[in-house]
Amino acid sequence: MERLRRTMLFMPGNNPSMLQSAGILGADSVILDLEDAVSITEKDSARILVRNAIKNINFYDTEVVVRINPLSSGFGIKDIEEVARVKPDALMVAKATEEDISTVCGMLEKIEEEEGFEKGSIKLFPLIETAYGIENISSIIASSYRVIGVLLGAEDLTADLGIKRTREGEEIFYARNKVASVCRAYKISAIDTPFADMDDIEGFKKDIQKAKSLGLTGKAAINPRQIDTIHEIFAPSLEEIDYAKRVMKATEEAKKEGIGVFSLDGKMVDAPIIARAEDILKNARLAGLL
Repeated sequence: MERLRRTMLFMPGNNPSMLQSAGILGADSVILDLEDAVSITEKDSARILVRNAIKNINFYDTEVVVRINPLSSGFGIKDIEEVARVKPDALMVAKATEEDISTVCGMLEKIEEEEGFEKGSIKLFPLIETAYGIENISSIIASSYRVIGVLLGAEDLTADLGIKRTREGEEIFYARNKVASVCRAYKISAIDTPFADMDDIEGFKKDIQKAKSLGLTGKAAINPRQIDTIHEIFAPSLEEIDYAKRVMKATEEAKKEGIGVFSLDGKMVDAPIIARAEDILKNARLAGLL
Protein backbone atom coordinates (compact mmCIF):
# COMPACT_ATOMS: atom_id res chain seq x y z
CA MET A 1 0.00 0.00 0.00
CA GLU A 2 2.68 2.50 -1.00
CA ARG A 3 0.06 4.81 -2.50
CA LEU A 4 -1.88 6.75 0.09
CA ARG A 5 -5.61 6.03 -0.11
CA ARG A 6 -7.15 7.91 2.79
CA THR A 7 -9.97 9.14 0.57
CA MET A 8 -11.74 7.74 -2.48
CA LEU A 9 -14.19 10.35 -3.78
CA PHE A 10 -17.22 9.17 -5.74
CA MET A 11 -18.01 11.32 -8.77
CA PRO A 12 -20.96 10.73 -11.14
CA GLY A 13 -19.73 9.65 -14.55
CA ASN A 14 -22.42 11.66 -16.31
CA ASN A 15 -21.45 15.07 -14.90
CA PRO A 16 -18.90 16.83 -17.17
CA SER A 17 -18.18 19.75 -14.82
CA MET A 18 -17.42 17.47 -11.87
CA LEU A 19 -15.18 15.25 -13.99
CA GLN A 20 -13.33 18.36 -15.14
CA SER A 21 -12.42 19.29 -11.55
CA ALA A 22 -11.70 15.76 -10.27
CA GLY A 23 -7.94 16.18 -10.15
CA ILE A 24 -7.88 19.37 -8.08
CA LEU A 25 -10.23 18.47 -5.23
CA GLY A 26 -7.54 16.93 -3.04
CA ALA A 27 -8.78 13.34 -2.82
CA ASP A 28 -6.17 10.59 -2.96
CA SER A 29 -8.40 8.69 -5.42
CA VAL A 30 -11.49 9.52 -7.42
CA ILE A 31 -14.10 6.92 -8.38
CA LEU A 32 -15.72 7.86 -11.67
CA ASP A 33 -19.07 6.14 -11.24
CA LEU A 34 -20.85 4.38 -14.08
CA GLU A 35 -23.17 2.42 -11.77
CA ASP A 36 -25.50 3.91 -9.13
CA ALA A 37 -24.98 7.56 -10.09
CA VAL A 38 -26.04 6.95 -13.69
CA SER A 39 -29.58 6.12 -14.82
CA ILE A 40 -30.15 3.28 -17.27
CA THR A 41 -30.95 5.73 -20.07
CA GLU A 42 -27.58 7.47 -19.63
CA LYS A 43 -25.28 4.44 -19.31
CA ASP A 44 -23.93 4.64 -22.87
CA SER A 45 -23.31 8.40 -22.85
CA ALA A 46 -21.70 8.29 -19.38
CA ARG A 47 -19.35 5.53 -20.51
CA ILE A 48 -18.16 7.67 -23.44
CA LEU A 49 -17.89 10.76 -21.22
CA VAL A 50 -15.72 8.95 -18.66
CA ARG A 51 -13.56 7.49 -21.43
CA ASN A 52 -12.93 10.93 -22.91
CA ALA A 53 -12.31 12.45 -19.49
CA ILE A 54 -9.59 9.92 -18.68
CA LYS A 55 -8.08 10.46 -22.10
CA ASN A 56 -8.06 14.26 -22.04
CA ILE A 57 -8.25 15.62 -18.48
CA ASN A 58 -5.21 16.06 -16.23
CA PHE A 59 -5.92 14.27 -12.96
CA TYR A 60 -2.44 15.17 -11.63
CA ASP A 61 -1.44 12.78 -8.82
CA THR A 62 -5.00 11.65 -8.11
CA GLU A 63 -5.60 7.95 -8.66
CA VAL A 64 -8.36 7.35 -11.22
CA VAL A 65 -10.70 4.43 -10.53
CA VAL A 66 -13.80 3.66 -12.60
CA ARG A 67 -16.72 1.88 -10.96
CA ILE A 68 -18.21 -0.36 -13.60
CA ASN A 69 -21.69 -1.84 -13.54
CA PRO A 70 -22.17 -5.42 -12.31
CA LEU A 71 -21.25 -7.90 -15.03
CA SER A 72 -24.68 -9.48 -14.65
CA SER A 73 -26.37 -6.19 -15.60
CA GLY A 74 -25.36 -6.29 -19.24
CA PHE A 75 -23.58 -2.94 -18.91
CA GLY A 76 -20.41 -4.06 -17.13
CA ILE A 77 -18.79 -5.78 -20.11
CA LYS A 78 -19.38 -2.70 -22.27
CA ASP A 79 -17.88 -0.51 -19.53
CA ILE A 80 -14.67 -2.56 -19.53
CA GLU A 81 -14.35 -2.59 -23.32
CA GLU A 82 -14.78 1.18 -23.54
CA VAL A 83 -12.94 2.45 -20.47
CA ALA A 84 -10.01 0.04 -20.11
CA ARG A 85 -8.61 1.14 -23.46
CA VAL A 86 -7.73 4.57 -22.02
CA LYS A 87 -5.91 2.94 -19.10
CA PRO A 88 -7.49 4.10 -15.83
CA ASP A 89 -5.47 3.21 -12.75
CA ALA A 90 -8.10 0.69 -11.67
CA LEU A 91 -11.60 -0.64 -12.23
CA MET A 92 -13.97 -1.03 -9.30
CA VAL A 93 -16.13 -4.13 -9.69
CA ALA A 94 -19.61 -3.72 -8.19
CA LYS A 95 -21.06 -6.64 -6.17
CA ALA A 96 -17.84 -8.52 -6.83
CA THR A 97 -17.59 -12.31 -6.85
CA GLU A 98 -14.63 -14.57 -7.63
CA GLU A 99 -16.02 -15.24 -11.09
CA ASP A 100 -16.46 -11.52 -11.77
CA ILE A 101 -12.89 -10.72 -10.80
CA SER A 102 -11.51 -13.56 -12.91
CA THR A 103 -13.62 -12.48 -15.91
CA VAL A 104 -12.56 -8.84 -15.65
CA CYS A 105 -8.91 -9.86 -15.22
CA GLY A 106 -9.08 -11.98 -18.38
CA MET A 107 -10.62 -9.11 -20.35
CA LEU A 108 -7.97 -6.70 -19.12
CA GLU A 109 -5.15 -9.02 -20.14
CA LYS A 110 -6.57 -9.13 -23.66
CA ILE A 111 -7.07 -5.35 -23.82
CA GLU A 112 -3.61 -4.59 -22.42
CA GLU A 113 -2.05 -6.81 -25.07
CA GLU A 114 -4.10 -5.21 -27.86
CA GLU A 115 -3.35 -1.66 -26.70
CA GLY A 116 0.32 -2.25 -25.93
CA PHE A 117 -0.09 -1.57 -22.20
CA GLU A 118 2.17 -3.22 -19.64
CA LYS A 119 0.58 -6.44 -18.40
CA GLY A 120 -1.14 -5.92 -15.08
CA SER A 121 -1.01 -2.14 -15.29
CA ILE A 122 -4.77 -1.75 -14.78
CA LYS A 123 -5.63 -2.79 -11.23
CA LEU A 124 -8.85 -4.02 -9.65
CA PHE A 125 -10.85 -2.85 -6.63
CA PRO A 126 -13.63 -5.27 -5.63
CA LEU A 127 -16.67 -3.57 -4.10
CA ILE A 128 -17.83 -5.84 -1.30
CA GLU A 129 -21.52 -5.11 -0.73
CA THR A 130 -23.28 -8.45 -0.29
CA ALA A 131 -23.38 -11.10 2.43
CA TYR A 132 -21.73 -13.46 -0.05
CA GLY A 133 -18.94 -10.96 -0.67
CA ILE A 134 -18.23 -10.54 3.05
CA GLU A 135 -18.05 -14.26 3.69
CA ASN A 136 -15.88 -14.91 0.62
CA ILE A 137 -13.71 -11.79 0.65
CA SER A 138 -10.44 -13.71 0.88
CA SER A 139 -11.11 -15.84 -2.19
CA ILE A 140 -12.37 -12.78 -4.08
CA ILE A 141 -9.10 -10.96 -3.40
CA ALA A 142 -7.09 -14.04 -4.33
CA SER A 143 -8.93 -14.31 -7.67
CA SER A 144 -6.52 -11.87 -9.33
CA TYR A 145 -3.04 -10.46 -8.79
CA ARG A 146 -4.50 -7.12 -9.90
CA VAL A 147 -6.49 -6.54 -6.70
CA ILE A 148 -5.03 -3.61 -4.76
CA GLY A 149 -7.82 -2.92 -2.30
CA VAL A 150 -11.40 -3.47 -1.26
CA LEU A 151 -14.22 -1.00 -0.70
CA LEU A 152 -17.01 -1.88 1.73
CA GLY A 153 -20.47 -0.89 0.48
CA ALA A 154 -22.70 -0.76 3.55
CA GLU A 155 -25.92 0.46 1.92
CA ASP A 156 -26.24 -2.51 -0.42
CA LEU A 157 -24.92 -4.89 2.24
CA THR A 158 -27.53 -3.93 4.81
CA ALA A 159 -30.21 -4.15 2.13
CA ASP A 160 -28.98 -7.64 1.30
CA LEU A 161 -29.09 -8.55 4.99
CA GLY A 162 -32.58 -7.07 5.35
CA ILE A 163 -31.53 -4.76 8.18
CA LYS A 164 -31.62 -1.00 8.81
CA ARG A 165 -28.60 1.20 8.17
CA THR A 166 -28.02 3.38 11.23
CA ARG A 167 -25.95 6.42 12.19
CA GLU A 168 -24.01 4.42 14.79
CA GLY A 169 -23.11 1.65 12.34
CA GLU A 170 -23.21 -1.24 14.81
CA GLU A 171 -24.93 -3.35 12.15
CA ILE A 172 -21.76 -3.28 9.98
CA PHE A 173 -19.28 -3.90 12.81
CA TYR A 174 -18.62 -7.48 11.70
CA ALA A 175 -18.29 -6.49 8.03
CA ARG A 176 -15.82 -3.72 8.84
CA ASN A 177 -13.75 -6.10 10.95
CA LYS A 178 -13.75 -8.74 8.23
CA VAL A 179 -12.70 -6.30 5.51
CA ALA A 180 -9.98 -4.75 7.68
CA SER A 181 -8.54 -8.07 8.82
CA VAL A 182 -8.48 -9.81 5.44
CA CYS A 183 -7.11 -6.76 3.61
CA ARG A 184 -4.34 -6.37 6.19
CA ALA A 185 -3.49 -10.03 5.68
CA TYR A 186 -3.14 -9.44 1.93
CA LYS A 187 -1.42 -6.06 2.48
CA ILE A 188 -3.92 -4.16 0.38
CA SER A 189 -6.08 -1.09 1.04
CA ALA A 190 -9.24 -1.47 3.14
CA ILE A 191 -11.63 1.39 2.37
CA ASP A 192 -14.65 2.09 4.54
CA THR A 193 -18.16 2.80 3.30
CA PRO A 194 -19.25 6.44 2.75
CA PHE A 195 -21.14 8.44 5.38
CA ALA A 196 -24.26 9.79 3.71
CA ASP A 197 -25.54 12.54 6.05
CA MET A 198 -23.67 15.70 5.07
CA ASP A 199 -25.29 17.70 7.89
CA ASP A 200 -24.22 15.36 10.70
CA ILE A 201 -20.65 16.58 11.24
CA GLU A 202 -20.16 14.93 14.64
CA GLY A 203 -21.60 11.65 13.43
CA PHE A 204 -19.30 11.80 10.42
CA LYS A 205 -16.20 12.31 12.59
CA LYS A 206 -17.17 9.46 14.90
CA ASP A 207 -17.77 7.21 11.90
CA ILE A 208 -14.27 7.92 10.54
CA GLN A 209 -12.68 7.36 13.94
CA LYS A 210 -14.53 4.05 14.29
CA ALA A 211 -13.29 2.90 10.87
CA LYS A 212 -9.70 3.86 11.72
CA SER A 213 -9.87 2.14 15.11
CA LEU A 214 -10.94 -1.11 13.44
CA GLY A 215 -7.97 -1.14 11.07
CA LEU A 216 -9.52 0.23 7.89
CA THR A 217 -7.00 2.31 5.95
CA GLY A 218 -9.25 4.91 4.33
CA LYS A 219 -12.82 6.01 3.68
CA ALA A 220 -14.95 6.68 0.64
CA ALA A 221 -16.41 10.17 0.28
CA ILE A 222 -19.50 11.38 -1.56
CA ASN A 223 -18.75 15.10 -1.39
CA PRO A 224 -15.48 17.07 -1.68
CA ARG A 225 -16.31 18.76 1.64
CA GLN A 226 -15.66 15.45 3.39
CA ILE A 227 -12.07 15.10 2.17
CA ASP A 228 -10.22 17.29 4.67
CA THR A 229 -11.93 15.74 7.69
CA ILE A 230 -11.12 12.21 6.54
CA HIS A 231 -7.50 13.15 5.87
CA GLU A 232 -7.16 14.83 9.25
CA ILE A 233 -8.46 11.85 11.20
CA PHE A 234 -6.61 9.19 9.21
CA ALA A 235 -3.32 11.09 9.42
CA PRO A 236 -0.94 10.13 12.25
CA SER A 237 -1.14 12.67 15.08
CA LEU A 238 1.91 14.72 16.05
CA GLU A 239 2.09 12.72 19.27
CA GLU A 240 2.07 9.43 17.34
CA ILE A 241 4.78 10.67 14.98
CA ASP A 242 6.96 11.90 17.85
CA TYR A 243 6.64 8.62 19.73
CA ALA A 244 7.34 6.61 16.57
CA LYS A 245 10.53 8.61 15.99
CA ARG A 246 11.64 7.94 19.55
CA VAL A 247 10.88 4.23 19.17
CA MET A 248 13.00 4.02 16.02
CA LYS A 249 15.86 5.95 17.60
CA ALA A 250 15.78 3.72 20.67
CA THR A 251 15.63 0.66 18.39
CA GLU A 252 18.85 1.69 16.65
CA GLU A 253 20.57 2.18 19.99
CA ALA A 254 19.32 -1.21 21.22
CA LYS A 255 20.63 -2.92 18.08
CA LYS A 256 24.10 -1.50 18.68
CA GLU A 257 24.03 -3.03 22.14
CA GLY A 258 22.64 -6.34 20.87
CA ILE A 259 19.34 -5.91 22.70
CA GLY A 260 16.15 -7.23 21.08
CA VAL A 261 13.55 -6.04 23.60
CA PHE A 262 13.94 -2.81 25.54
CA SER A 263 11.99 -0.31 27.61
CA LEU A 264 10.85 3.19 26.59
CA ASP A 265 8.93 5.44 28.98
CA GLY A 266 8.60 2.46 31.30
CA LYS A 267 6.89 0.32 28.65
CA MET A 268 8.29 -2.70 26.84
CA VAL A 269 9.13 -2.23 23.16
CA ASP A 270 9.31 -5.33 20.97
CA ALA A 271 8.80 -6.23 17.31
CA PRO A 272 5.06 -5.33 17.03
CA ILE A 273 5.65 -1.89 18.59
CA ILE A 274 8.55 -1.27 16.21
CA ALA A 275 6.48 -2.38 13.21
CA ARG A 276 3.68 0.01 14.25
CA ALA A 277 6.19 2.86 14.56
CA GLU A 278 7.54 2.12 11.09
CA ASP A 279 4.00 2.13 9.69
CA ILE A 280 3.18 5.47 11.34
CA LEU A 281 6.32 7.10 9.94
CA LYS A 282 5.67 5.68 6.46
CA ASN A 283 2.13 7.07 6.44
CA ALA A 284 3.38 10.40 7.78
CA ARG A 285 5.86 10.64 4.92
CA LEU A 286 3.21 9.73 2.34
CA ALA A 287 0.92 12.41 3.82
CA GLY A 288 3.68 15.02 3.65
CA LEU A 289 3.94 15.34 7.43
CA LEU A 290 7.64 14.44 7.46
